[in-house]
Amino acid sequence: MRRLRTASTRRLVTIVAVLVAAVAGAGIAQAALQTEETPAPKPLDRALYDAANAKPVEGVTARVKFTNNLLPSGSLPEGTASPVLTGATGRIWLSNDGRLRLELQSANGDAQIVADGERFLIYDAAIKQAVTGKLDGAPAKQPDGNKPNLGAIQTGLDRLGQAWTLSGATPSNVAGRPSYTVRVAPKDDGGLLGAAEVAWDAVRGVPLRAAVYAQGDDNPVLELEATDISYGKIPADKVDATPPAGAKVTEIDPSFKLDAQGKPVAVEGVDAVQKELDFPLAAPAELAGLPRKAVRLIKTDDQVGAVSTYGQGLGQILVFQTRAGAKSSNTAPGGLTLPQVNIDGATGSELATALGTLLTFQREGVQYVVVGSVPPIAAENAARGLR
Repeated sequence: MRRLRTASTRRLVTIVAVLVAAVAGAGIAQAALQTEETPAPKPLDRALYDAANAKPVEGVTARVKFTNNLLPSGSLPEGTASPVLTGATGRIWLSNDGRLRLELQSANGDAQIVADGERFLIYDAAIKQAVTGKLDGAPAKQPDGNKPNLGAIQTGLDRLGQAWTLSGATPSNVAGRPSYTVRVAPKDDGGLLGAAEVAWDAVRGVPLRAAVYAQGDDNPVLELEATDISYGKIPADKVDATPPAGAKVTEIDPSFKLDAQGKPVAVEGVDAVQKELDFPLAAPAELAGLPRKAVRLIKTDDQVGAVSTYGQGLGQILVFQTRAGAKSSNTAPGGLTLPQVNIDGATGSELATALGTLLTFQREGVQYVVVGSVPPIAAENAARGLR
């Protein structure tokens, strides 16, 4: 299997996966006739309480629309881009134990995101490329008696409100279902993030829409919205994370280092991480004006590397470092056409989007990936500071 050399593709897909989790994570919708009605106004805590205590069903099948305005114009390859990058329509299956499958269809081929409770699968049919690996751990199913009460929900909202501005539960209608929509926005440094919105079924509690907005933009740069919903038991083969036959598979191994009992443990700190690497670690105390917060060992397939975190909150910068192999390059993921940048003599590729920047380059046998919800100049300054 091909080793994963950069975090570029994973970064793009991670953003999509976060939206999928938002749509799938808080209950199951029941089938119902579509309507244009909106629900009666409610305080946000009461609307969330009713959603958390809605009666669950066995599973949900929904048609969805995914919008991606994240990538700059002209960066997508003509006729071959994945629907994850271009946006598309598709379907989602979700079982009552959290297993899910999202399929997006386009003329260039389908894309799939699957989680079966133990493993995940991200598959691009256009290039027959699959990324798979173990999940960190399936969330435990909470008994009905452990559902949050109104006081607990209000306490959680108060804590969230310390860093985020929250709207009320705005009556709305999504997928022909009376729903509530809440908008959240960072109070302080949110990087390039402007706001996010989530809408959920007013009766069943299932989220029906999730959207992310960039600063100064009234239109979402990423949006996943249900357009039609039905319910019932989900067949096991619909949420099977086995890669399709003939796929080129990249395996991501979450195990960093094993302790005496064979359990994976994190390796943290500059000195401890450097001992595990076969290349010099570049982790200055400060980068692009941001203080270093953490350094951790990472592992993809049989290759170890490091990730360093600078700053905090949504405006932080992450730096990934791995040994550059014979087949490593600065070729952009998915055939994207990206501008090149000069990093003190090294040629890199830069993906600048409305929500952040990803920059990758090689120097002296090391592959670097710099990513953050920051403008390109900040990412470039960070890359030039890696010495």
